[in-house]
Amino acid sequence: MKLLVVFSLVLSSLATGAFAQTIDLGTANNFGLLAASGVTNVSTLTEITGDVGSSPTPAVTGLIPAQVSGTLFLTSSPVTAQAQTDLAVGYSQAVAAQCGTDLSGQDLGGMTLAPGVYCFASSAALSGTLTLDGGGNANPQWVFQIGSTLTTAVNSVVKLASGSKGGSGKKLGACAIYWQVGSSATIGTGSIFVGKILALTSITLNGGTLRGGAFASNGAITMAARETVSALQCDVTHGHGHHNKNGCDGNTNQGNKK
Repeated sequence: MKLLVVFSLVLSSLATGAFAQTIDLGTANNFGLLAASGVTNVSTLTEITGDVGSSPTPAVTGLIPAQVSGTLFLTSSPVTAQAQTDLAVGYSQAVAAQCGTDLSGQDLGGMTLAPGVYCFASSAALSGTLTLDGGGNANPQWVFQIGSTLTTAVNSVVKLASGSKGGSGKKLGACAIYWQVGSSATIGTGSIFVGKILALTSITLNGGTLRGGAFASNGAITMAARETVSALQCDVTHGHGHHNKNGCDGNTNQGNKK
């Protein structure tokens, strides 16, 4: 009996370790959009909650301060440079997380996934709805490790199961969801996407809602149609809200436009 108990505890520990990897984006958490070679937007109706910037190439095209609830960095800044440094750390941590379930070759649409680390050997696709269910876990976290591209279909949805809560009792949002993409991500028109997209190269948002943030380590971020981005998102019941400096606590802290 003692051996059985010990064995069960070991298995429990291993299962927890599979999705307990700490991922810390540091100052990058302040950003709704953080690119390396520029940010481009085509719609005057696009709205961003969170900071916006690019480093080392600071070009931001098609966004004005009125569209950004946060700090809009239009020139080179040590803030955006530090955010990219912090992003590199967080990206490496996401890569290092131990894969718990291999979903290679499977479409995420129609799945309901518990907290954990899910990996794809190459590309990942989402058509339809992906449901993330915290299942009463006090500190749930989802990490998706994608070897190459992430592509979502038109009107695809990532949503949290009703009643999913974190340790604070708040509804969960993008604070605990990470999409590590080995090359580029393309989010389809009309998509409602939840999580922090950490792309090694570029990110294209084709018009929809992103509750979390877009982070491109080496490339550009392009918004090809009207986009709503919220970096807050520990409470996914609000499409907009107060910008805060860690993306999680719901306190108001709006920066100046630069």
